[in-house]
Amino acid sequence: MDKTIINTLEAPAPIGPYNQAVKSGDLLFISGQIALVPETEVLLTGSIAEETQQVMENLKAILKSENADFKNVIKTTIFLSGMEHFSTVNEIYSQYFSSDYPARETVAVKGLPRNVNVEISMIASI
Repeated sequence: MDKTIINTLEAPAPIGPYNQAVKSGDLLFISGQIALVPETEVLLTGSIAEETQQVMENLKAILKSENADFKNVIKTTIFLSGMEHFSTVNEIYSQYFSSDYPARETVAVKGLPRNVNVEISMIASI
């Protein structure tokens, strides 16, 4: 099996026994990102818009580490603490894609790490 561990200082360090991403063949599997600021590892706890922006920036950094961007993303999963956040998260999320949106599901869950309101994972073709 072709498997390469991906970690970059431009994104938050994992908070558990996992890696930021794993590359296998031409696929990049990015672990769920929350609103941790990479430079300080401080959790951004402002508005849902601020949380989502930080999550997307963390994902962007991981993609960039593999010379990819959001055009390479083929699948995302969005986890929300409540569906009342859907429209705001969707608005911020859409700013990172120009067209040819990836496949996606968005689900509300009972709880997320560190009680955040949004976590997003991605699969990209690189």
